This record gives sequence, C-alpha cells and structure tokens, in this order.
Amino acid sequence: MRDNQAQAAERTAVRVALWRALHVTLDPPPHVFHDEIGLQLAAPDEGWRRRPDMGAQSTRRARASIVARARFIEDLVVEHAGQGVLQYVILGAGLDTFAQRRPDLTSGLRVFEVDAPGPQAWKQRRLEELGLAVPPWLRFVPVDFEAGVAWLDLLVAAGFDPSLPAVVASTGVAMYLTREANVALLQQVAGLAAGSTLVLSFMLPLEFVDEDERAQRQSTERFAAMAGTPFLSLLSPTELLSMARDAGLRDTTHVSSSRLTDLYFAERTDGLRPSSSEELIVAKVG
Repeated sequence: MRDNQAQAAERTAVRVALWRALHVTLDPPPHVFHDEIGLQLAAPDEGWRRRPDMGAQSTRRARASIVARARFIEDLVVEHAGQGVLQYVILGAGLDTFAQRRPDLTSGLRVFEVDAPGPQAWKQRRLEELGLAVPPWLRFVPVDFEAGVAWLDLLVAAGFDPSLPAVVASTGVAMYLTREANVALLQQVAGLAAGSTLVLSFMLPLEFVDEDERAQRQSTERFAAMAGTPFLSLLSPTELLSMARDAGLRDTTHVSSSRLTDLYFAERTDGLRPSSSEELIVAKVG
C-alpha cells in the first residue's frame, strides 16, 4: 500500500465519499443511503463532478455498490446493537461518517475507526476544522495492516474490550492486501469474543464480473496500479469463504450483488443496481 505517513486522505477513500454524495444528488429517490458529510470532509475542488471517475453514467453501478454495502453494514450494526452488541470496529475507515450521521445509535456504542496513520490524522484535522466534535465513545486507532501489525493489540489499547462481542466491518481493504495479510486479518477477527460478526467486502476475479463491466474494471485496475495501490488479492466467493472457515470463523455467508439488488434496489424503475465486481461475506465468531 502507499506510504502510510502521507498526511492526506487516500484517493480511494475520497472517491467513496464523493460517490456517496453523488448517489444523493444524481440518482432519483428512494435513496439507498444518505451521506453528504463525507463530501464536506473531502472538500473537493469546485469542478469535482467533471472528474473522469465521477461520470454520472460510467460510475452508476460502482456507486450503487458503495451505497449498498454501506447500507447493509449499517443495517447489521443496528440489528446487533438491538441484541446487545455495543462495539463496532471499522477497519480501513477512510472517510466513514457513521459516528457523525447516527448519534441516535452511537450514544450506546463504542466505535473504533482503524486506518493508516497519515490519512487518519488528516481526517481528524478535517473534523476539527468542520466543527464536528469527536465524542468520547469514538476512538481512532492508527494501524499499518500490510506491515503485519497486530491491530487487535492496538484496538485493546484504545479501549476495546476483547471479552465482549463486536461487529467488525472491512470494506475496500481486502483487494489491496496480500493473501497472507488477509489471512492474518481473518485470524485476528476469529480470535474475538463469541458472538462477534465480520462483514468484509472483496473484489472478484475478472472472469466473475459481468461482461459489460469488464472493460471498466480493467481500467480501474490500471488506475489503481498507476496510483501505487495495485489490487493484490482478487478472490472468488468460494475461495474467501474457505479462507474464513480455515481461519476459525463459522456461519460464513456470501452476500452477492444480486442479493444486494434484491434488498435495496428491487423497487427501482431506473435500473440502478450494484456492480458485479465487488461483493461481501458475513462470518461469525464462536
């Protein structure tokens, strides 16, 4: 991954924030997910909507995937909080705005944002500049995933209670890690308290992607490599589920793009639906 000491937001994190905002401003209602705070954090140049990676049509399915995975995870956090799971860990948090958008939920939760040191410090400064106070139940945990750092130790040092269950979300991270780093991540999650749940997004190999999306996907891979953040792990659902089970996780489930379409886009008349390039798995501990 790129130099974690760089005092700036990751390009991919900014892109995610802008796509979330585009969903609200470009796509007709009903909106799957509402987040415009990320746009405030990113503070792009005035002409940001004319960027090549912000094309209204070319990015439709990609931004649909972004809001679908965010909605799925937030629904899961709400469900588990109702069952008494009060720790929420966001691995590779980027410009996530859960803590700012959902004070109705976060007052009863402990939220831990885990990310590279430089981008995380940048985000904290932006929150201060926008007057968005950091509440005591939100903790920032700087970690270099690829360096093999035991992020769980740092999480505990930040106030995480390993004896209590948690929801752990990792989106837009797995493809940038080596297979070994992904295995290590799964093993560390498997060591959490029984009742914990992992939601992880992953990028599929090209042959699993819908044919009409393949050219766009290849272009995305080229740009990622040019930016110094190449895709290192492209995993099939079967392969990733096997990795999760081998790591000690149970009740592993594949959440396909078709499933996300059924959950959040079935009633739409504009044809908006998630990309077939990135999907989710859900796995439990204990």
